[in-house]
Amino acid sequence: MKYIIEFKKFIGHLLNNKKLIFTLIKNDFQKQYLGSYLGLFWAFAQPLTYMVVIWFVFTYGFRQANTSNGAPYFLWLITGMVPWFFFANGLSTGTNAVVGNAFLVKKVAFRVSILPIVSIGSALLIHLVLILFLMLCALLYGYMPTFYWLQIFYYVTLSTLFLIGLSWLTASIRVFIKDISSFVSVVLQIGFWATPIFWNVGMIPHKYHWILNLNPAYYLVEGFRDTFINKTWFWQKPMDTCSFFIILFITFFVGAIVFRRLRPHFGDVL
Repeated sequence: MKYIIEFKKFIGHLLNNKKLIFTLIKNDFQKQYLGSYLGLFWAFAQPLTYMVVIWFVFTYGFRQANTSNGAPYFLWLITGMVPWFFFANGLSTGTNAVVGNAFLVKKVAFRVSILPIVSIGSALLIHLVLILFLMLCALLYGYMPTFYWLQIFYYVTLSTLFLIGLSWLTASIRVFIKDISSFVSVVLQIGFWATPIFWNVGMIPHKYHWILNLNPAYYLVEGFRDTFINKTWFWQKPMDTCSFFIILFITFFVGAIVFRRLRPHFGDVL
C-alpha cells in the first residue's frame, strides 16, 4: 500500500508539470537536431540509410525464402525497424537523461523525473515522422489505409509508456553505476537480433513462442506488422497482449518507485 501511494504521488507531480515537459521536449529536440545546418537531415538520414542497407543485404544477400509471408520485403522490414529505432533510441537517451543534465538535478525546485520523459519525447518526434514515411511506403506498395491503421496510436502509446518506466529505472541506476550505459548498449545489440525484425517469427517452433513474449519489443514489432500488413487487431492475440501489459505494469511501477527512492541522492553523486 505504501508503494502504491508513492506511485500515485509520483505520477501526480508529473501530470502537474505537463506544460514544462512539452516545453523541455521542444527545447531538447531543437538542441539535438536544429543546432547545425544539416542537423534535422541527419536525424532522419541515419535510420533511413540503415534500413536501406539492411534491406539490400537481406534481399540480395542473406534473405531466406518466404521470410515476409508474401508481403513486399522492404515494407515488411521497415514495419519492424521503425518501432525498434524508437525503442533503442528512447532507451539510450533516456538512460543518460539524468547524468546529461546534472545542472538541472541540483536545482531544488526542478522535477528530475521529467528528464527521461523529455529525452523520450524528443525521440518520439522522430518516430512519428518515420511512421509517416512507413505509411507512404505502404501506399506505394498498394496497401490502402484501413481501420487497422488506427492501432498505430495504441502501439505508440504503449511503447512510450514502457520506455518511460524503463528509463526511470536505468537513468536512476546510471547515476550510481556508470556501467549501466554500456550494459544497455549490449542489451540493445542483442535485442536487435533477438527480435523478429528481419526474420519471421514462424521460424521459431510454436512451443517456444512464450520466450518471445519476454521481449517487449517483439510485441511492438509484430503490432506494427499486424497494423499495416497482416490486418490483425491486438485483441486477437490475447496471450501476447496480456504478457506485454504485465511487463509494462511491472516496469512502469518499479521504475517509478526506484527513481523516487534514489532521487534524493542524485545531487550528492553528481
